[in-house]
Amino acid sequence: MYVVCKEHVELAIDKFVDEYEDAPDIVDLKETEFSDWDPPAKCAECDKNAEVLVV
Repeated sequence: MYVVCKEHVELAIDKFVDEYEDAPDIVDLKETEFSDWDPPAKCAECDKNAEVLVV
C-alpha cells in the first residue's frame, strides 16, 4: 500500500506491480473516507499532500 501525491502515482504503481505482480486499485483520498484508518497527510515520496492510495 502506498499513499502518494499525484506526481508519484506512476512510481507507486510500478512499485506495487513489482512487489505483488498484480494491478493495484487506485483510490482518490479526497473522495473516500475510512472508518478505522486515517491516511498519512504527506506523500510517501516527498513532502506534498497525499492525494492517492495505491493498494
